[in-house]
Amino acid sequence: MVEPLLRMEEICKSFPGVRALDNVTIEIFPGEVHALMGENGAGKSTLMKCLFGVYQADSGRVLLSGREVNFRSPKDALSGGVAMVHQELEQAGRMTVADNIWLGRFPRIGCLPFVSDGECIKRTRELFGSIGVNISPTARVETLGVGERQLLEIAKAVSYGARIIVFDEPTSSLTEREAELLFGIIKRLKADGCGIIYISHKMSEILQICDRVTVMRDGRHIATEEKDKLSTDRIIRLMVGRDLTERYPPLNEPNGDVVFKVENLSASGTRLKDATISVRSGEILAIGGLDGSGRTELFECIFGLSERTGGRIIIDGREIENRNPREAIQNGFALLTEERRVDGIFGILDLTDNTTVSSIRKFLRGPFLSTSEMRQKTREYMRALKVKAPSEGVKIRTLSGGNQQKIILSRWLLTKPRILLLDEPTRGIDVGAKYDIYLLMKELAESGCAILFISSEMSELIGASHRIAVMSAGRIAGDVKSSETTQEEIMALAARYL
Repeated sequence: MVEPLLRMEEICKSFPGVRALDNVTIEIFPGEVHALMGENGAGKSTLMKCLFGVYQADSGRVLLSGREVNFRSPKDALSGGVAMVHQELEQAGRMTVADNIWLGRFPRIGCLPFVSDGECIKRTRELFGSIGVNISPTARVETLGVGERQLLEIAKAVSYGARIIVFDEPTSSLTEREAELLFGIIKRLKADGCGIIYISHKMSEILQICDRVTVMRDGRHIATEEKDKLSTDRIIRLMVGRDLTERYPPLNEPNGDVVFKVENLSASGTRLKDATISVRSGEILAIGGLDGSGRTELFECIFGLSERTGGRIIIDGREIENRNPREAIQNGFALLTEERRVDGIFGILDLTDNTTVSSIRKFLRGPFLSTSEMRQKTREYMRALKVKAPSEGVKIRTLSGGNQQKIILSRWLLTKPRILLLDEPTRGIDVGAKYDIYLLMKELAESGCAILFISSEMSELIGASHRIAVMSAGRIAGDVKSSETTQEEIMALAARYL
């Protein structure tokens, strides 16, 4: 019988007020792609952080090729043959791609204590060539798109020659072409005998590339089964502990007047050009298009994050400026950004501060803040959005990605927005939490809020909206009714101006 490359045995981990892992055991074999699935807060990332040395398990043991190991830090794990590609990117933006790859292990000039930039660039080109990544080694990381930065992080993990590589939601920011490139990299690693742990909420990916699937729920191991014996419905049932009969809540047809529209919108420094859209009261409008089509730039321009060079923004028949985010918030706009770790959360602050930061004046009592009311309001939203956390006083960075997303949503809901802009609102979120967000979007729309959301998932574009405006090369290529369109029509519109 083949010996496991990795065995994590009866791992337990607790944090104040919550038992994150409860006697979890998992085995990974050489040349295996092993999916790790579960709702947000199920313990997947915590288990992997215990493997990678970010956390120390309270009990249990880790065996690598039959030898017990105890990594005290990520550096120990990397030296021991374990690498991890994190969902939330933490990179040195002002440094080059090559510098980010070799940071902490730069090649030297002979015996001298100086970095060999030439060798650094050469090794990066060789690494990229071996896995098919086409990114300039001399480009500054801050100039790259999210997908390219994700590929950079994947290449960095491969560069360590690790025997176990953990991928945490690796395709959440990738285009379809980039995702296929990743799958090719994984196949090569698998052929070389590496063990791959693959965390994802995308069922199609799991059933396409994985060999076995382990499902976790509430910090416990629920099941490990061969992929061929699983269906999407079976995986969902194991994850949520019940049948999820509907992926999207049914939407009522909006019958209100147009409350928001932009006409011929253009912005400096972006591809955005002459974009025109309108949204009725109670309507959910999805924004589709390929990566780089101008979807995010459209939202940033509307919200005052970029300089508008042309066009008009109109709400309830009144033209407004939205020269900056503060003015946009005053005009009833709210924006949930795509990269929550970079520009969404305040990681060192607790849930109360993150929830109330955009509505702080509501809690002024004379010259002082009512912290008790701030905490009470945070607790109300945590209950309403089913946030899994010990209390409103914990740091937001300790929460899973899905629960962080819900707290950011709470922040904007507290401002009572008239227009809600959601950029990839369900990225990296499990199916149960996705349904909660879809249901919230429906309830807000029915209360009169106009909702616009960006998504890279075709089924989500169609299932969670009334209409879809498709962008191509910075322009609106077409506007289709969700209940009457097809994926082929949407893709044809997305390629219209390319």
